[in-house]
Amino acid sequence: MSATASMFSQSFFHGTKADLKPGDLIAVGYQSNFAEARQLSWVYFTGTLDAAIWGAELAAGSSRERIYIVEPTGPIENDPNLTDKKFPGNPTLSYRSRDPLRVIAEVANWQRHSPEQLRQMKDGLSNLKAEGADIID
Repeated sequence: MSATASMFSQSFFHGTKADLKPGDLIAVGYQSNFAEARQLSWVYFTGTLDAAIWGAELAAGSSRERIYIVEPTGPIENDPNLTDKKFPGNPTLSYRSRDPLRVIAEVANWQRHSPEQLRQMKDGLSNLKAEGADIID
């Protein structure tokens, strides 16, 4: 390996409707994007753009959907809501942390899911809620 070779780092993303700027922190204690009237004790993020797109599209509120490149400021762990329950092995690269995420930049161009995909996802989430299985740890 040459002296000029470098390692690539993992990029992390956060999908939301919050209007943030580089340097802002996404921290625990704020209203959840998904659980009504609930403050979460974790911040959630992903290593895949597709999962962040879902986060932005499914986030509560009427503001513009946004995806940010973020940097964890402390320890991270696999998101048990997905990795233990739905996708063993964490293929969605879904994580959470009790420490803030620092916003590095906003992703300017990304492709939304089709209206049919979005409807199917929302229907599935509605079914989970009706069954009482929409719990976020």
